[in-house]
Amino acid sequence: MGRLSGKVAIVTGAASQGEGVGNGAAVSILFAREGAKVVLVNRHAERARLLADRIRSEGGEATAFGGDVTQPDTTEAMAAFAVERYGRLDILHNNVATGASGTPETVDLAEWDRVFQTNLTSAMLCCRSCIPRMRNSGGGSIINVSSVAGMLGLSGSSGAVAYTATKAGLQGLTLSIAADYAAQGIRANCLIVGTVWTPAAAAHFGEESRDRRRNAAPLQTEGTAWDVAYAAVYLASDEARWVTGVMLPVDGGLLAIREWPR
Repeated sequence: MGRLSGKVAIVTGAASQGEGVGNGAAVSILFAREGAKVVLVNRHAERARLLADRIRSEGGEATAFGGDVTQPDTTEAMAAFAVERYGRLDILHNNVATGASGTPETVDLAEWDRVFQTNLTSAMLCCRSCIPRMRNSGGGSIINVSSVAGMLGLSGSSGAVAYTATKAGLQGLTLSIAADYAAQGIRANCLIVGTVWTPAAAAHFGEESRDRRRNAAPLQTEGTAWDVAYAAVYLASDEARWVTGVMLPVDGGLLAIREWPR
């Protein structure tokens, strides 16, 4: 406990989409348990308020902020709010994401634009608004949430060209920010998330896919939002003060391990 004491964090896409704990909620809860003051950013403000109530019931400090982070005015207001309320800004955790099916031949162009705006442009806008505040606080940690889909070609589906392109783009965004701001004490790292089971996964894939997703990981155990959150706590903390530009898989070994042909 206390690994993030004295720090102020923004978590976008903080509230879960359904029953249970999603990645953003788990990150927010663990940040608060480790002593951070957390601004919970969500398009659905009421969900964020319920999460803030849960965190405060545990003795943590959190405040809900409703808004759409695909809009520059929202991200600027979000960053200003964090500093006005808590006096500084140290951590930005970009967790907003959506998806759309389709290959280059079949994806709807409006859906392509929507996924890019949600998954990639929003992260850039949040960074643009938060970096000056982090600089004023003496440095900071930016954590972007990517996916194994941004590093592997995943066959056997109707295609997800927009989603995979944006998740790969988040990795490039991370490296660019890490390079541009290292000398200013601002670190940028990326979580490469595997087949974790969350409310969003349940809603998108259905319960019948749960065993297949668990068995896809070489560790043969189910990944959860808490696994993602523990990795985020490390990257946000001073324990990772010498870590920047890293793509950290949280995937049960999916990227690193292949079955050897016999």
